[in-house]
Amino acid sequence: MHGSRISALGHYQPARVLTNEDLAGMVDTSDEWIRSRVGIHSRRIAGPDEPVDELAGHAAAKALASAGLTPADVDMVVVATSTAIDRSPNTAARVAARLGIPGPAALDLNVVCAGFTHALATADHAVRAGSSSRALVIGADKMSEVADWTDRTTCVLVGDGAGAAVVEACAPGEEAGIGPVLWGSVPEMGDAVRIEGTPPRFAQEGQSVYRWATTRLPAIARQACERSGLEPADLAAVVLHQANLRIIEPLAAKIGAVNAVVARDVVESGNTSAASIPLAFSKLVERGEITAGDPVLLFGFGGNLSYAGQVVRCP
Repeated sequence: MHGSRISALGHYQPARVLTNEDLAGMVDTSDEWIRSRVGIHSRRIAGPDEPVDELAGHAAAKALASAGLTPADVDMVVVATSTAIDRSPNTAARVAARLGIPGPAALDLNVVCAGFTHALATADHAVRAGSSSRALVIGADKMSEVADWTDRTTCVLVGDGAGAAVVEACAPGEEAGIGPVLWGSVPEMGDAVRIEGTPPRFAQEGQSVYRWATTRLPAIARQACERSGLEPADLAAVVLHQANLRIIEPLAAKIGAVNAVVARDVVESGNTSAASIPLAFSKLVERGEITAGDPVLLFGFGGNLSYAGQVVRCP
């Protein structure tokens, strides 16, 4: 059994930018109201002809290209999403078909905003157990399709996009690049964030989520660091689920990662659910804000009031 590592990242966002000023023409809101409450300036919105698997496929193709790999090099595809419309074929199978990946294990995970970190842990476990040698792990969501565009408390949050990571086995003797996951949930509060109904619509109890995220999660995130043998001060970056800037900033401060770059992609991308962590992580790497080997805390939280976090090494 060998550990695993992230060897490459990729991300994709639709071309259409929806600004706060645009939203002010759709619902009773304003740029000042949105910035002061959630810190978001703009978000990307996919068109009706851009399904979730297309967003995921673009991000995955970029990650493969960055790793210098071909689709034939992949034997597992794991997609974290909560906005796929069809139940079968699942999104992972559709991504595999788009990219021409021959015969992979293909599975979707729905843990909403904590989906990517759950999916990353699943792929890590598969590689450690020897059932996969190289996996594509993708977070992709089209939140605009489940948004209630009449509810100014939620529609101002959402955006669309995808991020992907190539996960592969470490060489014998090589230090693992993906640390142990710390995951769990609060099922009795699961309806605080929900996508329910016909058609499905996103809704949440914002104050309950804010209190939970800023009071309960810092200690859990610190425990995720401890499982990797690190102190928060050792981290080069912290990539939290990009829920809301007013959640990200206090949570990051309470973790105690005083030397870390804190991802704030929510400002320009909105809340992209399962896509938010790999999207923000990929951008930090692309901009050179973190470098190969740097320890980075990834921590997802939200829907189901689930959470999952692990320390990874930057590819």
